[in-house]
Amino acid sequence: MAESETRRRKRGPGGDSRPNDHLFDRELDHLPPEARWREWMHRVEATIFAASEPVSRETLSRIVGKSCSIDLLIDDIREELRGRPYDLVAVAGGFRHLTRPAYADAIRSAFGTAVGGSGRAKDLTQSEVLVLMCIAYFQPITRAELSSFFGKEVSRDLIGHLRGAGLIASGPRSPTPGAPYTYVTTKEFLLEFGLDTLRDLPDFEALEDAGLLSKEKLLAGDIMPGFSNDEDEDAGSVPDE
Repeated sequence: MAESETRRRKRGPGGDSRPNDHLFDRELDHLPPEARWREWMHRVEATIFAASEPVSRETLSRIVGKSCSIDLLIDDIREELRGRPYDLVAVAGGFRHLTRPAYADAIRSAFGTAVGGSGRAKDLTQSEVLVLMCIAYFQPITRAELSSFFGKEVSRDLIGHLRGAGLIASGPRSPTPGAPYTYVTTKEFLLEFGLDTLRDLPDFEALEDAGLLSKEKLLAGDIMPGFSNDEDEDAGSVPDE
């Protein structure tokens, strides 16, 4: 009896002997190639539209045939979205729908923040933005190393604010004496700034050529006179983790 019940549970609806997770037809072999591709496009776009987070290639591969190129499929979807006020973009290791920058002001007027980011970055001080930038480019990096870059103490409170915003996290221990924690950027950082990976950060040399950043001044602690004037060390701050 128990064996019979086990066999019955393994069968899908209507007595199908395939496991339930195999009932979904990914391959669509019964459709002509053009219709099959169109259905895969619809599945991928619907899945990304329904998701609250970027959808990875691995996830999308579960709903299309084995021979389907996710990148080519995304390219075709993006081509169809040309001229629409939103696009399908690669961000934080996956894909998501984002409105186009041209409509940021309209969205901000409607909701108070531009869709596609949480708005956390706009609440950062100039000092916090500079520290976040340094962490992004030089991670993993310790607070002491950050302080040496700027020539002034980078406070625990400043680091705590960036951590609280979810933009940075503790990285591996540094091999330096005392083995302090290093800091690294997070997936939330990628989402906030619309980056797929850290490789999408602007090239450091390009920033230097544009006069927006000087590595020499950064390393000499001369990038921003007056940095950290309002970021004095607080005796009651939470210590580095």
